Amino acid sequence: MNESAELHFPAPSHWIDGRAVPASGPLIDVVNPATGAVFASVPRGTAEDVDRAVDAATAAFPGWSATSPADRVGVLKRVVEGMQLRSDEIASTITAEMGAPISFSRAAQAGFPVASTSAAITAAEQFPWTEQVENSLIVREPIGVVGAITPWNFPLQQLVTKVVPALLAGNTVVLKPSEMSPVSARIFAEIATDAGLPAGVLNVVHGTGPVVGEAISRHPKIDMISFTGSTAAGKRVSVAASETVKRVALELGGKAAHIILPDADLDEAVIRGLAFAWGNAGQACGAYVRMLVPADQQDEVVEKLKAAAAEYAVGDPQDEATRMGPLASETQRERVEGYIKRGIADGATLVVGGPGRPEGFETGAYVKPTIFSDVDPNSVIAQEEIFGPVLVVIPYTDDDQAVEIANSTIYGLNGAVTGEQDHAMAIARRLRVGQVDINGGAINFQAPFGGYKQSGNGREMGRAGIEEFLETKAITR
Repeated sequence: MNESAELHFPAPSHWIDGRAVPASGPLIDVVNPATGAVFASVPRGTAEDVDRAVDAATAAFPGWSATSPADRVGVLKRVVEGMQLRSDEIASTITAEMGAPISFSRAAQAGFPVASTSAAITAAEQFPWTEQVENSLIVREPIGVVGAITPWNFPLQQLVTKVVPALLAGNTVVLKPSEMSPVSARIFAEIATDAGLPAGVLNVVHGTGPVVGEAISRHPKIDMISFTGSTAAGKRVSVAASETVKRVALELGGKAAHIILPDADLDEAVIRGLAFAWGNAGQACGAYVRMLVPADQQDEVVEKLKAAAAEYAVGDPQDEATRMGPLASETQRERVEGYIKRGIADGATLVVGGPGRPEGFETGAYVKPTIFSDVDPNSVIAQEEIFGPVLVVIPYTDDDQAVEIANSTIYGLNGAVTGEQDHAMAIARRLRVGQVDINGGAINFQAPFGGYKQSGNGREMGRAGIEEFLETKAITR
């Protein structure tokens, strides 16, 4: 399939005050990482573009914030319908933007935004917008104009986890999607407008982080920043936003540990653990990239991992059977390969994969899915976020050491435990992370998601996600 011929992308433009605003200057090419071909372009936005978007959001705020929660819910329900109608287009677009296999794009890249938006709507319908506390009326009000800055790995899902609760809370939004995967944001803006979202309530400004992201973070008329990305970039956003004492919500890096307990079903633990390590080619802040195993079971786990890894042959992301496509860019490929070489240099045992391109993929941003065992928990590949299909297996001797290793990084986003239910729950309570999966618990879009330590602050999704975008006022009588 030649996706660039079958998909029809709009002329390069921002989305400001309810309409497309054509680019008036340099462009940023959007590159298909599987082929290296340019298939779309977006404007290289400026601080002046941000000013125009903020002005539109500021003008729209009084009207939108005065609407009832029920009216806002009505608009977002129509947005869900619009995403469902255009789900094939969304999936194909995201596969072209960042290389996710088309089957994964349909299920996750297009499916998760529908599910999480629906969950946010349910949370809004049940939300206590006002409550009486003794002689005070507690009123929750929208914070104002929200600046949202989203990453490239789950472009639409990360967009809706910020934009949807912000809108349900009565805020207006200026969004900067990643310049690597920006086209799905335009689709969402069109869907929202068709759903009846008033002009100026959602604005999209394309561009780079150092220019557009910086301008949004520093802008005196923006009341809050919600950012998802690397920990290093989140620190820069925090510094810029501090000049005007904005509220800042950060969802940053992760280095999730999956602790396999001695009483676990090893077959199930390995298959599920590898799926969560290598899904989206490992390009997920919550990927289970450290597999902690009892030392006396490491050899058995490694053999099972070898067998499971054979199901992840690298392939064309347009092929329905492909489970492992390219990384999102050549820059990302080079970064991940550098970590693979570092793991070998530092003495970890290479189980599968390794440096170099997979056979038959001399072009495109492809790497070999890689597993290391006998990994030192303090080594670079066990401590730093790689953001690619690289799983490290770390042996431990007892529960205390497993917990110590799991908590040993600067990150605290999420983790997983597989084993007997009560045993797993006891371990989960000791992990310094914002979310723990026990024995493959189903995804819950109502549960709060966010990190401890340098994985960020604040929470997304469900009721907690709406609360992030509200001010609290006490009126005492």
